[in-house]
This record gives sequence, C-alpha cells and structure tokens, in this order.
Amino acid sequence: MQERFGVQFNYVSTLVEDIAINAPDDSMDLEQTLSYLNQKTKLGFVIISSNTISIREESFRVCGFLKDRDTGESLPFVAIQSGSTGIYADENGYFELEELTRNDKVLIKLMGYKPLSLEAKDMNTSGCNPIFMVPYHEQLAEITVYDFLVRGLDKLDNGSYQLDLDRFSTLPGLVEDDILFSVQSLPGVQSVDETVSNINIRGGSHDQNLITWDGIKMYQSGHFFGLISMYNPQITNVVELRKNGSDASETDGVSGTIAMKTEERLNNKLKGGIGANLIDVNSFIDVPIGDKLSFQLASRKAISDLVETPTYSQYFNRIAQDTELERNASTVRNSDFNFDFYDTSFRLLYHPSDKDRIRVNFIHTANEVFFDEVAEMSGIEVSKQSNIDQSSLAAGVQYHRTWSDKWSTDFAFYNTDYKLQATNVNILEDQRFLQENKVSETGVKIQIVDEITRKTHWTHGYQLVETKITNLDDVDDPLYLRLEGEVLRTHAFFSQMGMTSKNTASHINVGLRFNYLTEFDKQIWEPRFTFNHKMNDHFSLEVLGEFKHQSSSQVINFQNDFLGLEKRRWQLSNDTSIPVITSKQGSFGLLYNKKGWLVNGVAFYKQVNGITTQSQGFQDRYEFVKTAGSYVANGLDLLLRKQFQNNHVWLSYSYLDSDYTFNQLPEQTFTNNFEIAHAVTLGANYNVGHLVFATGLNWHSGKPITLPVTENPVIDGEINYGQANAENMTDYLRMDISGKYEITCGEHTKLELGAALWNVFDTDNSLNVFYKPDESNTAQRFEKSALGLTPNFSVKLMVN
Repeated sequence: MQERFGVQFNYVSTLVEDIAINAPDDSMDLEQTLSYLNQKTKLGFVIISSNTISIREESFRVCGFLKDRDTGESLPFVAIQSGSTGIYADENGYFELEELTRNDKVLIKLMGYKPLSLEAKDMNTSGCNPIFMVPYHEQLAEITVYDFLVRGLDKLDNGSYQLDLDRFSTLPGLVEDDILFSVQSLPGVQSVDETVSNINIRGGSHDQNLITWDGIKMYQSGHFFGLISMYNPQITNVVELRKNGSDASETDGVSGTIAMKTEERLNNKLKGGIGANLIDVNSFIDVPIGDKLSFQLASRKAISDLVETPTYSQYFNRIAQDTELERNASTVRNSDFNFDFYDTSFRLLYHPSDKDRIRVNFIHTANEVFFDEVAEMSGIEVSKQSNIDQSSLAAGVQYHRTWSDKWSTDFAFYNTDYKLQATNVNILEDQRFLQENKVSETGVKIQIVDEITRKTHWTHGYQLVETKITNLDDVDDPLYLRLEGEVLRTHAFFSQMGMTSKNTASHINVGLRFNYLTEFDKQIWEPRFTFNHKMNDHFSLEVLGEFKHQSSSQVINFQNDFLGLEKRRWQLSNDTSIPVITSKQGSFGLLYNKKGWLVNGVAFYKQVNGITTQSQGFQDRYEFVKTAGSYVANGLDLLLRKQFQNNHVWLSYSYLDSDYTFNQLPEQTFTNNFEIAHAVTLGANYNVGHLVFATGLNWHSGKPITLPVTENPVIDGEINYGQANAENMTDYLRMDISGKYEITCGEHTKLELGAALWNVFDTDNSLNVFYKPDESNTAQRFEKSALGLTPNFSVKLMVN
C-alpha cells in the first residue's frame, strides 16, 4: 500500500503483529482501502499529512442478545464485565458496551450456564447478533417453590430446602442471619434444648446429621456451646437441608443433611462489610485480583473480654446451669470467668480458563472458657485454673473441569480436625483431670458427569474417607491414664441417573452407592430415589427414599465430661458393641401453590438401626448402660403459607411418633428421648420500604421424661425410676420478634441496623429434668431452663 499510494504508515509493531487479513482489492482507492482495514482489524487509521498515516488502537461499541443455546429463550439480567466496567443485560437479554479496544475481553456469566469469555475484536460491531450461552451439564436441582416460608427460603425439585442468604430477609428472634437456627424454622426440624448443637430431624439425635461446609464434613456446630452457629453467614452463600432423598454421592447423616455452600462465581469488584452486635464483632471482604482470581476472608470475635452485655449474661447463665462453672463444694468458689470464641474463614477462587474452576477453602473456629477455683488450705488461699477448649480446623480443595459439551469432572480433597479438651482441677483433693476428644478425617472424591441427552444426566464416581478418633482421660492423683484411638477407612463407588421429562413436569433421580469398610470387611449397598411431578399449574407431588449409614456417633455423659459444658464426645463404630448405624426412610408429599397460597404436607417413615444408649442422652436408670438398639419414627409435616407481595404469614405443624427398641434392656420398647409429638409455629414477615419486621410464636409439647416412683423414690441410695419415658415435661412456648432497617449511605454503601427480642414474654420454659438422691434419701429434682428474655442489637456497614 505504501508503494501503491505513495504513503508512509507509522505504528508500533506489537499493535499489528498478531493480525492477518485478506489483502484489499486493488480496485479500491486509498479511502476505501483504509475503511476496509478498519473494518477487518478494528484499528484506527488517521491521515496525519498528505503522505503520512498513523495506525492506533481504536475504541468501538459492541452489543448482543443473550439466549439459551438449547431453548433459544432470552436470558435477562446476565452479568457482563469488561475490565473495570460491569453491566447487566436487560429483560430481553440485550446489552451494549462502549469504548472497547480490540484486545479487550468481555466476560459473560450467569449461574447455571458456562461462562463466556470473548475478545472484543471477534464480536460483531455492525449489528447486535444473538450470543448463545450453554447450560452446565450437571443436573442442578431446580427451584419448584420460591419463598417457601420467607423470602430466600425455597423448595427444590429433589425434595430439599434451600436457604439463599443473598435474598434472605429475616426470621423472628434473629438479629443477624444464623444458618443452623434458620433451618429449625422448617417443619420436622426441632431442638429439644433450643441449641444448634442438638438439632433433631424427625426424631434423630444431633450426631445423625451430616453437616458440611463446601463439601468438608464438620464435627462442630456452634459457638457458646450451641447457642450460636459457628458458620459465618457473610461468606456462606447457600444452605441446603435434606431430610430424605440424599444424592448418591453423599455419605453419613442417617437423619438428615445440612450442606453449606460458598459462592462459586468470581466477584468483579471489591465488596465487604464490618458489623457488631451484643455478642461479637464481625467482618468480611471479597477482593478480586484480575479477572481470574479472587479471595474472600470473613471473621468473628466475641466481645465478652471487653464488655459484658445483657445478651452475654443471658447466654452465659444458660450454658452454666448444672456445670462446673456454678457447681462446687461450699468451701470452694469460682472466680475470674473468661469466655471467648472466634472463627475465621478463607477462600481462594481461581478460574484459569473458561473450562477450569479451582477453589481453596479454609475454616478455623474455637470456643474457650477459663475460670479459677479458689479455696483456703491451711490458712492459705490457693487458686488453680480450670478450662475447656473446643476447636475445628479444616481445609479443602475443589477442581472442576469441563472437558466438552457432554462431559465434566469434579475432584475434591479435604481434611478436617476437631479437638475438645478440658482440664478440671479439684483443689480439695489436689487433683487434675485432663480429657481430650480428637477427630481427624481426610476425604477424597472424584465425580464424573455425563450428559446422555439434554434431559438425561449420569453421575458416577469414587470416594475415600479415612477417620481417626482418639479419646484421652488422664488423672494425676491417683495416677490413671486411658487412651483409645481408632481408625476406619471407607471406599465407596456411586452412580446416579437424573432425568427430566420433555415437558419438564417430572424430575427423577435414581442412584446406588456401594460402601466397603476395610476394617470390618463390610459391604453396604444404599439405593437413593427422588421423584417430583407437577400435576398441573398448582398441584405437585414428591416421593423420596434412601438407605444410608454412618460410622461415627457421640457418647453423652452428663456427669463430669468436659466440665459439664460439652457433654458429647465422638466415637467410631467397632461393628460389635458400637455398630455401624444404618437407616432407611421414605416420604410422600403433596403441594398446592396458587395466588400466594401454599399448602404442603409430607408423610414419612424412618427406621434407624445400630444406635447405642450412650448416644441418646439418657439421664435415668439407663444413663450408664451400654447396649445397642434401634428406633422407628413416623409422622407428618404440614405448612400453610400466605404471601402478600413481599410479606409472608405461615403456620406449620409437625407430628412425630417415635419409639426405641433395645432388646437387652428390661423395657425393650419405649418412647424416643427426642420425640416432640406436636410442634406448632406461627410466624409473619413484613417488608415496608427499607424496614423488615418478623414476629413468631413457637409451641411444642414437652419431651419425654422418666419420673421416680412416687411411693418409693429412692431405694438403697439410688433413684427408683418408674416406666421409661412414660411422662412428658411441660409444654414449651416462646414468642420472638426482630427487625432490620437499611440505610443507603452512597452509591455502593449501605448501613443496616437490627434489633431482636428472644422470648418476649420471658416465659419460664424447662428444657430438661433429672433426679439425684440427697443426704436425706429423697429424690432431688433438677431442672434446666431455656433462655429467658434476651435482647440483641446489631449494626453493619456494607460496601458493594
């Protein structure tokens, strides 16, 4: 061109080194030729003088309509990012970006679809053509009912419930989102002692629940020994509750599964927050590093070492009941109480390409209590410290690879360590008692997803889990040492087929899991099944079923374990005196949803074999008995909800009939300790502008208890108990309120104020009753009370 037109082009060589186009036609003049080059290269050609032309990078506009590749439907509100600029497509899937250069990248992301990364030079600038997005090949569970109870709490087609914390409003009594308290708002999920460390799903004990955080199994649930969830809601994105119909890739949790998941998408801008309430201070930050990497950090810390608030006092009094903190000989006093908890969560997200996603997760939590026991010995005041420390340390790596439109793989590795340690001093006896309970578990899972057809998916894979549990009791005088350690390895192969009907009205998942326990040479086959069918626009039915097993359980010792603060220690099955726990259950449900009205009813049956008396929390004649048995639970969960725009009113009812069978006990069959026969919740959630207000009433019948015989309550210094669990405690009743108000402080800054009252009317609820003989040979009654009137306030500054 320089020779032909007698001109000189000035340019930086790197600007054109990767560009190759067809030569312009010789019939074109200079102006036409420059126009042709501009169109093909997206470069600008500026005539500086009669014979000098400068080549420079030119900005231009791109646009497009986003559509689903399979259905051709428009995809609204999709996130589009280029450099520091981020926009959303409109309701028709249309978007446009200005001032792009040829080497700029355009990232298009939508949950449920493969992300697109396009170079601006390859996009059509002359017209706005369709851009097709490809759905992920994993058969993701679809939401069948939005706002099942309140905004952000949805029901999925596989029978599980999903709590979306990005959309979640609030529940009565909670000043901030609390994951494990929130799942207790659903029918069939209660806690006999109103904690998150004793959640009972359809008559099961807490150790029968599988709790995972981003695929990592967790052995600890709460702070303040069960009064607060230990999982920071600011870094946890979604929570799924499954009472039945588990995926074939899952193991453990014979009663239910609580699976917490963090955000999978890369954030394209800095966001974070800092807040405080009357229990803790908390913070969160999400920092993008380029367009392929980001990290998130969240933490919480108790403020009890700085100030003692009314909320802290109520919590402390609640956990200290009948423990070493308040119970000592009259000549010994406790002083200098120090309670602390903290948690830290860290995540690293790396997407090296459109086909690869890598996530690294880390979590560390701890509860600590220190106090001094003081006594006067030979005229000298002696002080020694007792303490208890409960902590969890876990990390995991997940790698997802999309190999083709039909095939993808997932690899996951995790290690979790749990430790419970207590030192209990006895000044009068000059004795120190050290206790430890440690769990160390490593897991590896490989999963392959094949898309056989657009509506048929086959998932299969392999999982290895190695669990080691040790228990230590160490007394210095008289010298006594007991150390027990056990290791169990489980290999598993699983396969599951997921199918959706042509009209998408029916969804079915059929799976099978094979488990091999190496130490016992034991094989366990577990079928899984879920079926959801939409009969018409308003009615749908679901059928769920599963077989499951678990190899770890908890021993509960109410007498002196861990200062009485934490009475549960983990143990592994030995397949003899401590069997492998197995379960089978099925359920059938109907749902009606029309014009804001929702009615849902689920009938269920569950049988669990291999439980031990030590894991069931007996405080009667069977407290120290060691034998194995089973329980059967059947019942009904009902929910009635009315939605008025963004406001919700709901009424739920649960009925449970559950009985133990222990063949080695004098009473072979009797009522389950965790049977809450009737439970009713009435709640309302109101949204007025930036104000969210919630109020709720909780009532349930009392838990079963065993009473002493009235005529002869004590025989030979022992309580003479009557029929096991023949009576019930008084009914439980509690009313809560809470509210949040959001203030916009700037374009990207918000201030949130919250307030809550737990047990508004300060109702005296009794959680547990037990008896001990006193010196006069009578049965002394002890009661453990629930939280009384407990206020809480919060303030949070959020940047997004």
